[in-house]
Amino acid sequence: MPFAVRPRYSWRLRSRTLELGRRTLIMGILNVTPDSFSDGGAWLDEEAALGHALEMLDEGADILDVGGESTRPDALAIDPAEEQARVMPVLRAIVRARPGAIVSIDTYHAETARMAVEAGAEIVNDVSGHLWDPGMAATCASLGCGVVLMHTRGRPQEWHGLPALSPGAVVPLVLGELEARAAAAKAAGGAREAILLDPGFGFGKGREGDWRMLAGFDAFLALGFPMLAGVSRKGFLRRALAEAGIAVESAGQGSSAVGGSLLDRALTHATNVANAAAILAGAHVLRVHDVGPARVVAAVADRTLEAAHDASSRS
Repeated sequence: MPFAVRPRYSWRLRSRTLELGRRTLIMGILNVTPDSFSDGGAWLDEEAALGHALEMLDEGADILDVGGESTRPDALAIDPAEEQARVMPVLRAIVRARPGAIVSIDTYHAETARMAVEAGAEIVNDVSGHLWDPGMAATCASLGCGVVLMHTRGRPQEWHGLPALSPGAVVPLVLGELEARAAAAKAAGGAREAILLDPGFGFGKGREGDWRMLAGFDAFLALGFPMLAGVSRKGFLRRALAEAGIAVESAGQGSSAVGGSLLDRALTHATNVANAAAILAGAHVLRVHDVGPARVVAAVADRTLEAAHDASSRS
């Protein structure tokens, strides 16, 4: 069975460099929001958020991704000041508690990005790929931070009304638009070595588009950048479980992250399988809600890639 040849990169962050490709890095999600699709409301309290952040670091997270605005389907945009009021106390608390931790700020607002990086964040993770705030590309370039450029097809409020894409059109569309976002970031003064790309599972690709991206993930390696996969607990996995008759109870907001329901356990297993598929297709970084299981998946998938490459080099 063929697996991807995962290229190696040095990802340049604000104050350090991460080596990508030898092993999969784990980015733990910390949503300081009332309405995120999986864990909304679970970590709104600063003390609870810090506790969860430290727990993820202790479980082996390489990066913590702190976000203050939900981008679930139909989510409404919030004012940057409200976003900053949610994320900045938590981010500062993490940096105080664990000065060596690598923190990413999940935002599409340039001013929030600036405040976070000046407070100690190493990475700006922008779900719009620098499209929704015209000052974001230049801001990140001036800050000298690492950036994650994600592909989205429209905004959360627009996804239900977007025309359907033919299954074969999804990967070429994302490839072309990610290439354009990387070029724009470089044109604004950003360093190529600072860029990580994310195809944006769940962001406007349609019912079958996410599966096409997962099945064809290795195609994104042709862009010449390291790749992030964010499949954790996404809607396309939930739908697959429902279609198979596995998820027999519905999840309210927050129940996936903090409950012990059948759906919670099924989503963890589904996420593990999807994460393994992404790694074997070349993903360098996984963005996940559950750090411990992701590390187990990465250990096995990384060893599988190593064995495949060893066999290939001897043939």
